[in-house]
Amino acid sequence: MQQRMIWRLAVLMVIAALLLAACQPQPAAPAETAAPQATEEAAPAAEEVAGFQIPAIQEGKFNVAMVLIGPHDDGGWSQAHYEGLEYIQQNVPNTHVAYIENVPEGADSEQIFRSLSRKGFNLIFGTSFGYMDPMEIVAGEFPDVTYIHISGFKSNETNFGNLFGAMEVMKYLAGMLAGARAKMDGNPKLGYMATFPIPEELRLGNAIALGMRRTCPECTMDVRWINTWHDPIIEKEASASLFDAGAQVVFTGADTPAVADVAQEKGKWGVTYDWYGSCKVERCLTAPYWNWGPVYAKITAGVIDGTYKPGWDYFDADTGSLGLFGFMEGQELTPGLAELPPEVIAEVKDLVAKSLAGEFTRFDVFAGPIKDNQGNTVVPEGEALQQIDLDQFPEMGLGCTYCMKWWAEGITAELPDTGN
Repeated sequence: MQQRMIWRLAVLMVIAALLLAACQPQPAAPAETAAPQATEEAAPAAEEVAGFQIPAIQEGKFNVAMVLIGPHDDGGWSQAHYEGLEYIQQNVPNTHVAYIENVPEGADSEQIFRSLSRKGFNLIFGTSFGYMDPMEIVAGEFPDVTYIHISGFKSNETNFGNLFGAMEVMKYLAGMLAGARAKMDGNPKLGYMATFPIPEELRLGNAIALGMRRTCPECTMDVRWINTWHDPIIEKEASASLFDAGAQVVFTGADTPAVADVAQEKGKWGVTYDWYGSCKVERCLTAPYWNWGPVYAKITAGVIDGTYKPGWDYFDADTGSLGLFGFMEGQELTPGLAELPPEVIAEVKDLVAKSLAGEFTRFDVFAGPIKDNQGNTVVPEGEALQQIDLDQFPEMGLGCTYCMKWWAEGITAELPDTGN
């Protein structure tokens, strides 16, 4: 009898504890991660491939996946893409989005793209140059999935397309500002921390140099190759090397804001890249940056309704997807810019306005006459580079005329070894 009473008492205590817990405020559900679970009662377990968790789709929705080369919160390239992915879910009805971060280029990425396709994703974005060939292979295996590759040059014109934007315009304008800053500081030397020897990095470096010479004809620019897109330690070391070699302003082509952090230590100036929030410290001069959301949303809606055809999609600033920190609506000049001559600021503001109106484009940046750093005329008077010239080295064999394999006047570096 006594045992029964003890047992009943124990049961009543458990019930009371459960009722009390039910009355307490509950913590908010965690935000959706790289591997969001489906909403069914028994959500499928995430599949692991090459050490990565493959996220699940949501039935009844248009499922969009993104593969990132770095962390989604890297303060640069990957964060800008991640925010573009969020924009899709917020602005395109009935979509579900997911991402996988820190995926290396090469064989691992091919497995990831294949696994996402098998999982049932409808649209997949690959956000690094080295994903191009793996995506091309997988696109041939899954004709009903759409693949968009960022920054490369290949397309099958059916379900595998290329996407990039005219960042050379914003790099050119940042070059104007950097040249003016270096000239005002009495040290006409710039630096450029480049990633890989591909046409993209040469054209962006050349755009910086052309802008630099517009405001500082005596300025020169050194180059350091780091052969990585994302490595904060290497980025800091390369930035310090350029500053220590005499550069007053250093640009980065890599993913993190490391260049500005080093500039802060050195008492010089850094120009960050990719994400509007990367220019935080006092010694950040400005940041050319991407705003991927509007372009990503437009592509997603077009794939859904069948109006978007994958091909070679190269957008300009008039899409609202390119920016120059300090000059866009609602932004203020950084301390380093506010000290520049008013006429320089006015000229850059005018060119920013023209670029947003579609009146100043990448073809204006690369209009002749242009000389290389050996004194040769690479683009004659009255001529301008075409898109194929911006994207190609001559050995790629696709018929470019003024192929982007030269350094512009003022760059003190030698051409990199492109393996050909």
